Amino acid sequence: MSTTTLDVPVLERLFAAAAAAPSVHNTQPWHFRYVPETRTVEIRAATERGLRHLDPTGRALHLSVGCAVLNLRVAAAHHGHEPVTRLLPRPGEPDLLAAVRLARPARATSAPDLHDAVWRRHSSRFPFSDRPLPQHLLAELAEAARTEGALLRFPGPQETGHVLRLTREAERRNTADPDRAAESRHWVRAADPSTVGMRTGVLGLQDFLDQVPMRDFGAHRHPAVLTARPYETRPRIALLSTAHDRRADWLRAGQALEHVLLLATAHGARASLLHQALEWPDLRAQSGSVGDERRGHTQMVVRLGYGPDGPASPRRTAWEAVDVTRGPL
Repeated sequence: MSTTTLDVPVLERLFAAAAAAPSVHNTQPWHFRYVPETRTVEIRAATERGLRHLDPTGRALHLSVGCAVLNLRVAAAHHGHEPVTRLLPRPGEPDLLAAVRLARPARATSAPDLHDAVWRRHSSRFPFSDRPLPQHLLAELAEAARTEGALLRFPGPQETGHVLRLTREAERRNTADPDRAAESRHWVRAADPSTVGMRTGVLGLQDFLDQVPMRDFGAHRHPAVLTARPYETRPRIALLSTAHDRRADWLRAGQALEHVLLLATAHGARASLLHQALEWPDLRAQSGSVGDERRGHTQMVVRLGYGPDGPASPRRTAWEAVDVTRGPL
């Protein structure tokens, strides 16, 4: 294996691609470091940007880092490197969540190049149209999740209503809980002029008919003060799950989630994440309780459809995400 270091411009593009990944409350809870001796990019948890109340186990943080790992893999392949990924590579370093070795050259593959979608993908928290997603796209999205070790399924109307009711209950609890509400509001206030957190322009709208329970990041006690519009009458959601519920499964789920989101973006579809019910253990357990109980552990609820792009959340620069405490890169 060559130990030649990467060109700095290429390395910067890899870091930037990883940093473009979605993350819970746009906390961007990751640090990157390049180890030239092994041509490896390490991705560590930025626990100082974890959500202590909304995500006490760190599950959502691991999903966020998994999304960054997938983006790094896509960018590495685009630049001619074969990404060899190890999850949780060193038990003695629990903050080291993944290591991606950049072998060269990349093997030929028939998989679509999703690199362009890395830069165009962002959540759209706005109403979608009632135009249905074609079955061939749903099948491709499910296959994308499967290749990453996860299951993506599309529940019917009854189960969709059940999941949305759980999400609505979780949203009510999050607003009523003073610690969770304050934590959520903090990441809205921190967004201007910061490059982390949620700027008010990306928060989206509320559903006038209260059918699609969009997250109120400001945790307002009186929802009537929020701008509301009618949303789609038949929401299309997808449930992403894994067979087990360990830290490595959370990282796999994050990679599967981002693979699905990039593929949806490449096909012109939009997505937003309905994560609220998964932040409460009892509601999360119920999110997979309709039908076959062997469907595993729900890791994310994804709302899909056609609609406006919506504005993008801010991102730190590639070098702002670099862990300088362990060396220059």
